Amino acid sequence: MNQLDALKQFTTVVADTGDFKQIAAFAPQDATTNPSLILKAVQKPEYAHLLKDAVAQHGSQGLDEVTNRLLVRFGCEILQLIPGRVSTEVDARLSFDTEATVARGRRIIELYQGEGVSAERVLIKIASTWEGIQAAARLERDGIHTNLTLLFSFAQAVACGQAKVQLISPFVGRIYDWYKKSAGSGWDEAAMAGANDPGVVSVRAIYNFYKKHGISTEVMGASFRNVGQITALAGCDLLTISPDLLAQLTASEALLSHALDAEAAKSLDIPFVTHDEGSFRFALNEDAMATEKLAEGIRAFVADTIKLEALMR
Repeated sequence: MNQLDALKQFTTVVADTGDFKQIAAFAPQDATTNPSLILKAVQKPEYAHLLKDAVAQHGSQGLDEVTNRLLVRFGCEILQLIPGRVSTEVDARLSFDTEATVARGRRIIELYQGEGVSAERVLIKIASTWEGIQAAARLERDGIHTNLTLLFSFAQAVACGQAKVQLISPFVGRIYDWYKKSAGSGWDEAAMAGANDPGVVSVRAIYNFYKKHGISTEVMGASFRNVGQITALAGCDLLTISPDLLAQLTASEALLSHALDAEAAKSLDIPFVTHDEGSFRFALNEDAMATEKLAEGIRAFVADTIKLEALMR
């Protein structure tokens, strides 16, 4: 049994790509996209027509609508290849606007439903700002499920659990990147690998907190830099993995064991925590890594959205 098949025994495997032609080979349950992945895809010859079609059919309705239509087109193509859900992201420029995020999420679902896709097969991806989490809570009450992304801190996870969002995506690799850069020449790669990887440590703490206290929000590790980070989180509810790393897992037959265990988490001594807006903002401010990576992530997604709009023009 290769490592990908072994992983699927413990964890729901999700493909993290806009290149839907690559998906079928790995038979994932779900798939995730983001503005950077869609931008990368539409610059390939085999996907360029999707951008041209969206502009030709909907260009008169403005760039926001063309973008929504393009994202939904990619999502619909992906849904033909997987049995589960696709995550489609709200414009990152709305990350601090609750009302606009709610409106955009509803519009994306309307477009999917217009293509015959049930809302149950779509997760609206929203940045894990305070405003984004409140928007997600409202969408969830309307029966629209959400995936809270750009999540780097325990405080963000606590607030998402309180909001009863469907799923969170803690970014393992970007947490790792920050600590490695901060350590500089003092970074010990071997000592900080696997279960000691700071991104893995963060996700494990969130997972154990949720399972200990019966929080139903799903935990989906994301943004991996290497296979070791993935195997160290075997047992997590879901893991979203790039095609390159899925291929590496497929090519390996190394032993893979259950690393996270929901039942074991229930016996751990983990205090219950809640946040209101003030305590959330303070806790996030106290976490330099999470503060910097959240801001950086929003800026990067905004930059790629602007590049996508430039191609549309």
